[in-house]
Amino acid sequence: MKKTFTILIVSMLFICFRSYGQSAVSGRVMDMESGEPLIGATVLLKGTSNGATTDNSGTFTINGVEEGSYTLIIRYVGYADLTKKISLSGNDVNLGDLSMEEAIFAFDQVVVSGSRQAEKVTETPATIEIISSKDLEELPSFNPGELLARVKGVDFVRAGVVGTGINIRGFNSNFNSKNLQVNDGRFATLIATGLPMGPLTTQIKEDIERVEVILGPNAALYGPNAHNGLVHTITKDPRTSQGTTVAVGAGNQRMFTARARHAQVLNDKLSFKVTGEYTRAEEFEFSDSVYIDRNGDGVKEGYEEYLLDNDIEFLRAEAAMYYSVTNSSDLIFSWGGSNSSYLAPTNVGRNQIKDWKMNQFHLRYTSDKFFAQLYHTKSKTEDTYAIDQRTKNYYAAIDGGATEEAARESSLGNGATFADDSRRWNAEVQYHDQFGDLGVVVGSQWQRDNANSNGTYLLDNGGDDPIIINQIGVYGQFDYKFTSSLKATAAFRGDNHEIYGFNFIPKGGLVYSAGNGSFRLTYGKGIAAPTILNMYGDLFAGLILGNAEGFTLTDGTKVEKQKVEQIQTFEIGYKGELVQNKFFLDANAYYNISQDFLSPVTVIGVAAQRGDEDIADVQSGYGAYGGLVATYVNFGKVNTYGFDIGTNVYLSDQINWTFNYSYFDYSYDEDNLEDNDFNGDGVVNKLDVLVNAPKHKFGTGLYYRGKKFFGNIYTRWVQEYDYFSSYQIAAETQDLSWRGTPVVEDARSTDAWNYGPLGGFVNVDIGLGYKVNKVFTVSGQVTNLFDAEFREFTAAPFTGRLFSVELKAKLPAIGN
Repeated sequence: MKKTFTILIVSMLFICFRSYGQSAVSGRVMDMESGEPLIGATVLLKGTSNGATTDNSGTFTINGVEEGSYTLIIRYVGYADLTKKISLSGNDVNLGDLSMEEAIFAFDQVVVSGSRQAEKVTETPATIEIISSKDLEELPSFNPGELLARVKGVDFVRAGVVGTGINIRGFNSNFNSKNLQVNDGRFATLIATGLPMGPLTTQIKEDIERVEVILGPNAALYGPNAHNGLVHTITKDPRTSQGTTVAVGAGNQRMFTARARHAQVLNDKLSFKVTGEYTRAEEFEFSDSVYIDRNGDGVKEGYEEYLLDNDIEFLRAEAAMYYSVTNSSDLIFSWGGSNSSYLAPTNVGRNQIKDWKMNQFHLRYTSDKFFAQLYHTKSKTEDTYAIDQRTKNYYAAIDGGATEEAARESSLGNGATFADDSRRWNAEVQYHDQFGDLGVVVGSQWQRDNANSNGTYLLDNGGDDPIIINQIGVYGQFDYKFTSSLKATAAFRGDNHEIYGFNFIPKGGLVYSAGNGSFRLTYGKGIAAPTILNMYGDLFAGLILGNAEGFTLTDGTKVEKQKVEQIQTFEIGYKGELVQNKFFLDANAYYNISQDFLSPVTVIGVAAQRGDEDIADVQSGYGAYGGLVATYVNFGKVNTYGFDIGTNVYLSDQINWTFNYSYFDYSYDEDNLEDNDFNGDGVVNKLDVLVNAPKHKFGTGLYYRGKKFFGNIYTRWVQEYDYFSSYQIAAETQDLSWRGTPVVEDARSTDAWNYGPLGGFVNVDIGLGYKVNKVFTVSGQVTNLFDAEFREFTAAPFTGRLFSVELKAKLPAIGN
């Protein structure tokens, strides 16, 4: 008993002694310009595992800090790091208000997409490019996608007035699902096709805080289809962006847009934001040719697209409620909806998107150590149709003796209309923490797709048997700091999919920081998964069928079912400051090993079976096609390589100049007929690998940002390049044949017109704005200033000059 009492007294004295030597560090983190608290900022004591996260008043407290001298580091997305030297001698220290500035220099910024945790952009083990809030604020357009044209290392394409998109490091197509779109951590892709939502998105420009673009595969943390890259859009927190913004704009092509956003803090627990947009425009004048054999003699003649509708219209709205559960945790519920009508290019002509509705419901929980989310995505359209097929149906009815009215009504049948009533459930849980020099992120994701086309383009039995597919993945990332300059990263992901099985995806990297920059060496693997359309498609009465089960041809040949496309990437890079606050360099070089490409739709021959089913029981148009099938297969082994260089020169506090240049090339084994002879002609050439990317491109811009005036001029050049995607072709004349037709520029090729190569243009954009006062800003821009005639995508119009003006009002929050 005496011994126990002695131990107790000694322990209490030890605890008291330890407590006496420890202190607490506290403070309040604010935005320097607005004075608003910065909620969720990360506060760390360098070289220790001690840290905290700011609460909804911007306040933080770090307890249990030993006596000594430390460097305090505060990080917040979109802001420059704030560092402060502090000394502790046993007493608690309150640092008061600490003001952070928005990052002026690109290399000061904090990003979250590289490791799904806040980190300085120079220290992340990935090539990340940023579209900042300042870039978005100065863009006098409703379409933030236009700024992707200025991002280093991406192939930007414009397919009309509103159609903007990107591809990264080759292998583009008219149905490209290899670049993942993520909005606030939520997959923003269509359910059946896997395509990025693009114009169907529910977000408006005024609610976007920033856009982070990752070049190269990032599947280890984000899963399948973060294959070539990732575009992550991050919206504003209402607690740090209170007030009301209204923007009204107009331009040529009958463009009119009106957008509004309101954000408000109700009390110390509750805040909300709401957004809305109405935009209309008219597409560039262009009619694609539809080739039809009306005489039954095998000779096809070209006809204009039937009843083409050039009207563009978008309705978008979002609402979100933020509830502070504790000082360091939040519960966020959001909804977004859109209704869109526009023209969209595909592999077989254009689709007339009609009243396509998207809805998403998103619940998130965030804290300093845990993250969880559950979201539901709904897609619905009843009136969207393939213009090519509708045109063919119309003339078939006319040739069959139908009246004009009857032909018009029947033209939307026979495979022309696309209905969609699909939905998706996603869930994710994640734990993240710092243990001394070791950072840990582990998590799991689940997805359940329910694709329903009501029998219009999927094998879903007229909508009675929707395609239901489950998949689950686990992931982890470990960052270890060997020294203050050297960090190693190891990441992994395991995915199990009901159809194409299990895949393991590793990633590793080293980052060495030197001065105000860092060198990185990374290895990553990515996969592109077959979409539901690839697996269960049923288009044009079964002429095109999905390949989830493989085919047996009438001669006994087996066509294997599709599997995932794979890529391995080795990359080196440097990002940093070469001249203090003046000259910045962002450079990377990469080597990719790609195999098992997901092909565009291709004719495989006359099938006897799909899986175990007779083709006559699967193909609704068997009487017309006799089992002739086009589908999707895997093919090819190709190595690609290149480098990207970006510079940012600050000529003064108001003027900066940027320059980006990218080089891309590829190689393949011409003797490997088994893997690389995609078209089966006994020769391996570029038509078998379909790289579809320019070798050289560059962009350069001059920016001025003053207290009142702001402006920019940006010039982009893309080298000519040939492009082949299913029936679509854009290529110079050469001694090759594409789908049985000689490749001849400015001539018909199978069922499309070959207007010649893509690229080969110089495009100049200019923008100018004036801040009238704290409330009003007026701005304008001209895209394609010199009205150069060029085409950036197939099944799309030539790009013409676009100009717009915009008036924006920013009203402060009530009570401010």
